[in-house]
Formats: sequence, structure tokens, C-alpha cells
Amino acid sequence: MLSFQRSFSVSPSLQLPSPMETHLWFVVPDEFKSVSLLNQYMELLSPCEKENVLSMRGEQLQKQALLARTLVRTTIARYQINNRVVDPRSLKFKRNVHGKPELEWESDGGQCPSPLRFNISHTSSLIACGVTVNSSIGIDIEEKQRKIKNNILAFARRYFSLHEVEHLSAISDSEVQRQEFVKLWTLKEAYVKALGRGFSAAPFKTFTICIKNGFRRGFDHADDLESGAPEVVVESSDHPERLTNNWQFGLFELVSSHYAAVCMEKDKTSDAGMSVPIRLNVRKTIPFVEDECISGTDAVVPIAGLIEQF
Repeated sequence: MLSFQRSFSVSPSLQLPSPMETHLWFVVPDEFKSVSLLNQYMELLSPCEKENVLSMRGEQLQKQALLARTLVRTTIARYQINNRVVDPRSLKFKRNVHGKPELEWESDGGQCPSPLRFNISHTSSLIACGVTVNSSIGIDIEEKQRKIKNNILAFARRYFSLHEVEHLSAISDSEVQRQEFVKLWTLKEAYVKALGRGFSAAPFKTFTICIKNGFRRGFDHADDLESGAPEVVVESSDHPERLTNNWQFGLFELVSSHYAAVCMEKDKTSDAGMSVPIRLNVRKTIPFVEDECISGTDAVVPIAGLIEQF
């Protein structure tokens, strides 16, 4: 665990992730009690971000919004980009045509694409930011005990593919069915976010998430467990040629209370037909105070997908 003096400096600059490598940083909102620290975080935000935070109804929602923007800024500022040390206050962002936030990077010659890609996900109890280099990324975090107000199968028929609905229908135990639904939702959210299109542009019904060679038995009972966690694949009904060649998935339990999914674009320099594991590094943080690497501990438990922790 690393501790820091409270200033606008975060940890010493880290190396950018390597190809097929994801760094996942997360915060637990309930752990942030210091008003002075939260005020310090507010100083990092742009005027527009401050306005958005203060527009939230209630202190808890304001705190979550503040922590989400702080996590993004301080996470990106940990890395040297184009050999430059980054001040978290100086970062600028833009949105793509579908609304996905992206880093707007400026060099001495003007604006240029940043090699660093990021994505954020949050629940009321945990906020996470995933980082890759030159690979699109989508992440999603869901509480394991997430309650589904509607009947699960009725809800799934509205949003899931026919194959996924059939899979859920075959599960007789209602609690296992609920857990499988949440895992599927988490993976589908991560995929849509990696595409950068958003839910409206990539409806959940237009693709199927499944376990390679073992879908019918579910995520925890796949046929290929002897070789480690089962591989996750996506099949698109709109674009059959875009099956799994371009994407790699990882699904895991995080701090025993959440499901987390990472979807990232495969390294363009590798064989499209090869399945290369996602190298995953997970760290819990209180920005400006302390960081803790939890990869390889019982706080990160792989469920499905090719994951290699370091």
C-alpha cells in the first residue's frame, strides 16, 4: 500500500498499460468522510463538471458524481502520456457522436489523438475506472445483490437475445437465475460501452453473450473449466462477421460484493483468431491519500473470460 501527502500530485508516474493490458482503479464512496478532502477534489474539476456535481439532488448523489470525476482525472494523471507529466486539473474531455467521454489531448503541434483510453462505471457503493492504450475499452460494475423489480424472464425478453432468454429459462433456481441475469447484463453493458455507441445505438437484443463451448451450463459451470475460466464470446445478429475476432472479455467478482466486466479491443498486431488473455491489474484508491493493489488476492475472483492478473 502506498500513501501520499495531500496535494495535486498523485503517485509517481506509472508506465502506460501494455497491449492487452487493463488497469482498473476503484473507490468505495462510503470510505470518504473528510470534508476537506472532498473540497480538494472539487478543485480538480472544470467549471462545467462542478456545475453538474452541484446540480445533483442530495449530498450522496453529489458525492458520487464528485468521486467519479475525481477518479477519472486522478487516474489519467498517474500516467506519463507522450512523455509528459499530467496535472489532473489540466485534462480536457470530449464526447464522441454517441456521448462516450474521451480524452482530448493537446501536444505542442496542436490536438492529437491520445493513446490512452478509459471508461468508467459506478454503483452507489463502488466507482471504477478502466484504462488501456490504443484499445477501446468498456467496463461495467454491478452489485451482486442487485434486485430486479420485474420478473426476470419478462425483463430479459425485453432486452436480451432469444438465445440468452432460453439460457435463463432453463435455470430452475430463482437465485441462480438472478445471478446469471446480472452477470449477462454486466458483460453486455461492458461490450456496448467498448463499442462506444451507447444502448440506443447498440440495443442489447442485437447480440448474444455466451460461454464458448459451455453456454448452457452457465458462467460457473462451463465445460472448459479444466483450462481455467471459460472464454466469453459475443455473436452479433446484425453483423455476423464481427463475432469475437475483435473483442476480449473478462468477468470477475470484485471485493466479494460486485460483478465487474471488462471488454477490450484485441491488440491489432496479434492474430485476429488468437485469444490472448487480458492482463488485469486492479487497485483500490483514495486519491492523494493511498493506493492498494489487490490483484491476485481473494478480492478479485475470475469468473469467466481469459484473465491474467499481475
